[in-house]
Amino acid sequence: MRFLTAGESHGPELTAIIEGVPSHLPLTEEQINIHLKRRQQGYGRGRRMQIETDRVRITSGVRHGKTTGAPITLHVENKDWKHWDKIMGSAPLTPEEEKEVKRKITRPRPGHADLNGAIKYRHRDMRNVLERSSARETTVRVAVGAVAQVLLNECNIQLCGHVIEIGDVKSKQRVFNSIQDLKDQSESSEVRCIDPEASQQMKIAIDQAKDNGDSIGGIVEVVAENLPVGLGSYVHYDRKLDGKIAQAVMSINAFKGVEVGVGFEAARMLGSDVHDEIIYTDEHGFSRKTNRLGGFEGGMTNGMPVVVRGAMKPIPTLYKPLQSVDIDTKETFSASIERSDSCAVPAAAVVCEAAVAWELANGLLEKFGSDTMEEIKQQLEDYNEKARRF
Repeated sequence: MRFLTAGESHGPELTAIIEGVPSHLPLTEEQINIHLKRRQQGYGRGRRMQIETDRVRITSGVRHGKTTGAPITLHVENKDWKHWDKIMGSAPLTPEEEKEVKRKITRPRPGHADLNGAIKYRHRDMRNVLERSSARETTVRVAVGAVAQVLLNECNIQLCGHVIEIGDVKSKQRVFNSIQDLKDQSESSEVRCIDPEASQQMKIAIDQAKDNGDSIGGIVEVVAENLPVGLGSYVHYDRKLDGKIAQAVMSINAFKGVEVGVGFEAARMLGSDVHDEIIYTDEHGFSRKTNRLGGFEGGMTNGMPVVVRGAMKPIPTLYKPLQSVDIDTKETFSASIERSDSCAVPAAAVVCEAAVAWELANGLLEKFGSDTMEEIKQQLEDYNEKARRF
């Protein structure tokens, strides 16, 4: 599968086209809307989430509730567009209209794509950069990831993203009985953290950052269960599935780090404390005693739960702006302020979940084909039985 997104933060809509989804996958708009709503929730979100109510429209590739195998087109309307039609419209402006349009943006914000993008594409008005580089684009990436999750669920593979750190507050409660249990616990928290005590401390940390005109980041974790052994490959670097997941997570706005399993902590441990011992039972076949490697060995899934974490930096749009330099006058100014969140880590857990879901679904189709769901499920069932008896 592959997908392409288009649209700006304050344009009329965001669009995604997905190619390669198998036929006969049950898919409805509501299955996607559930995840779009989750992305908009979370303690610390800004005023934009009070304006938008993200809903998807499927305009191709699905007929009567099932995919056809043709490209799927997804649209999410920007409700705020009505206030930006002159500023962001595609039609040329008259001289009179140009006078009504807000001044061009010439003051780059530290931590954003503004200055680099302006230099690269020769834009004297940096709104051309910030509109597309905005995290608003993750709306349709969540929609795309929702389609991937529907596919995974059809194959009895489930996953969930949750928050384990915000600022210097860490979740101490990491125990859950199943992915559904993890979902229930995380969704009942305003910060998507399954530790009630840490959840309250995280909210306090977010409030303190907001009161100071600042922002705060954190770490999210995605856990996926019931994956078959052998998704991905060891034979070439670009076929390693954990590598693909790492790239996908790092592509999320404001993410600056990714780890699998114990991740960076492995560098501080001895080998005997890192690697997972192999066991065998007649009922389940080969397995591992532990899961410190996060479900991957040699770039391939090993049948254990996949565990991926992403580190999100504090959002760089601050209400206590940092110093910048005007690209026209070269004078020092306080960076311009665009509407933003004080903390988007709970929402980022949903985005990270979508990114991981997409790569896992792709790995599944690479292994078991991509024409029809019936063929895929049958091949998966046969393969799992052979793996169990290996």
